[in-house]
Amino acid sequence: MVQKKFESILAEINGFGPFQIILIIVLNIPRILLAFLFLLNNFIGALPPHHCDISTLDNEPFRNLTEQQRLTVSIPVQEDGSPKSCEMFAEPQFQLLANTSNSSDLPTVQCGSGWVYDNSTFTSTITTEWDLVCDRKSLAKTSTTIFFLGVMVGSIVLGYLSDRYGRKNTLFISCVMIAVFGFSSAFANSFILFAALRFLTGVGSAGLSNNTVVLSTEWVDVRHRPVISGMNTLSWCTGIMLLPAVAFFFRDWWTLVVAVTVPLGLTLLPLLWIPESARWLLVTGKVERAQFYLDRCAKFNKRPKLSSDLILETLSNMKVMEKQEKNYSYLDLFRTLKMRQLSFVTGIMWFGVAFTYYGLSFNIMDFGLNMYLTHFLFAATEVPFRVVTYWFLNVIGRRWSQAGSMLLTGACIAINLLVPEGLSYVRAVVASVGKGMSGASFTVSYLYTTELYPTVFS
Repeated sequence: MVQKKFESILAEINGFGPFQIILIIVLNIPRILLAFLFLLNNFIGALPPHHCDISTLDNEPFRNLTEQQRLTVSIPVQEDGSPKSCEMFAEPQFQLLANTSNSSDLPTVQCGSGWVYDNSTFTSTITTEWDLVCDRKSLAKTSTTIFFLGVMVGSIVLGYLSDRYGRKNTLFISCVMIAVFGFSSAFANSFILFAALRFLTGVGSAGLSNNTVVLSTEWVDVRHRPVISGMNTLSWCTGIMLLPAVAFFFRDWWTLVVAVTVPLGLTLLPLLWIPESARWLLVTGKVERAQFYLDRCAKFNKRPKLSSDLILETLSNMKVMEKQEKNYSYLDLFRTLKMRQLSFVTGIMWFGVAFTYYGLSFNIMDFGLNMYLTHFLFAATEVPFRVVTYWFLNVIGRRWSQAGSMLLTGACIAINLLVPEGLSYVRAVVASVGKGMSGASFTVSYLYTTELYPTVFS
């Protein structure tokens, strides 16, 4: 009933006019930058080719060798002929210069004096900054996990704050968190401090992601909400397509972090213009503020200003009816058998969607191609798949669109397991299609989940 009354007010002042369009554009600018934050680790956490540092070996015969000869007598090679990353010979093997000996059985030790990194692609990464290689290799990917743990915590904590203190306030706080903690992480002097700051950046990123969607959705009528979803999708795709270009120009990990976080600080000024959600203001009893924003919307959309007495009476009635309705919580998701089944199935669905999408997104170096080109290719492929998805939603429905996109994503992953690693271009194309299908499944999931749950949970 409350929703219907609010929809009638939106219809009077135009539920999808210039006011809403400008609002959506302003909210989608930080969403473009949001994509940078989520996939940043592809570049700042990249693992360049490396080998043990042999600069401390400085005896007489060793000193007279060329750099390549020093590597030959000091470091065993892999099957492709490149130096091994984590081992060196216990003693220089000068006989290998004659190419008459087999080095596979010679005694080796772990790197004792650090590593030398190939800086042709990156000047520095967090991997080279803190030597996250060999037995510490997993820490680079752990930083990604820590960021997404922050996203999970932020979804819960900032979701609660959004309902308690408003969407606009929480969105502003989220952007401040990203700007402060994201910028500070560029100057972290230890991996532990960097990981902690990335966690807090993830918390803010969740608030930015959720509140931009909620604010834009609550100011638009129901009929145009699929358009909002499409614009959110395109802003994300724009961000992930721009990221490799930004990373190409900023080859130091810390300058790249600064480059993607400083613009978010600049978005704080236009965010001061955006209105609070009128629906949230009504529910929390702030009727006069709701009327102020609705009047602004009507004026901007060139619609007649609603009667003050009429709107106050209508909004007050909505407030009373809202209070009379039951207060729902997360526990209601599991209170009945039907809701438990729905929560369980959608939980598995979301795990599968997110796991495949980010699994493909964070493994762009596995295809043997230029990582900047691969990242852009993966991103660009998403656009047509996500756009076409909206046509399929209306033709074959939500369930088959969701199932089909997930099955095709899995099929692409399975095919790539069978394609030989030497066929890098074939593997990249198949993976790009899989990435596009996983992006499509993400698009369906947002809409499908919203429609499956009762309005009070949406």
